[in-house]
Amino acid sequence: MMNLKLPVGGILLWLFVLNLGIAFGAGLYEHRIVLPRWFDATGMHWSAEGARQDDVGLRFWAFVSTGPLTLFTFASLFFATQATGPLRFWWLAAALAALADRVLTFSYFIPTMVRLMDAPDSPASAETALRWSQWNHLRHVLLAGAWLASLQALSWLRPGSAP
Repeated sequence: MMNLKLPVGGILLWLFVLNLGIAFGAGLYEHRIVLPRWFDATGMHWSAEGARQDDVGLRFWAFVSTGPLTLFTFASLFFATQATGPLRFWWLAAALAALADRVLTFSYFIPTMVRLMDAPDSPASAETALRWSQWNHLRHVLLAGAWLASLQALSWLRPGSAP
């Protein structure tokens, strides 16, 4: 028996968990593999051309997190409040961590990257890109926390689990 009033909530939680896992893994991949191509070997020069060629925002992120994760986050906030017990706690924790990621993404990360993609190579551009890269670690932490909390919430959906 699910610890949830609406059966669609269980499906939503599964989708939320999957999407968070994909977004977290893809974020780590981007940071380790893709992002270094946007700088020279010294890290002192910004390559807007490299970022535009990859265009990960439109080629990938729009389909993984910009749209879907944002919708799953808001839906999770609603459905988590309908749950009870530990399921509610963990699901709300996951949704709130994901919401913090979404707020940072839309208020800082997307607008900054859009500006950087049109910026010439300059010390200011390289500094902004480096700061963007460093702050990106916060997003990794938020998504990892949201993903782990959502997995914990998912464990409370299993039939026969402790209340």
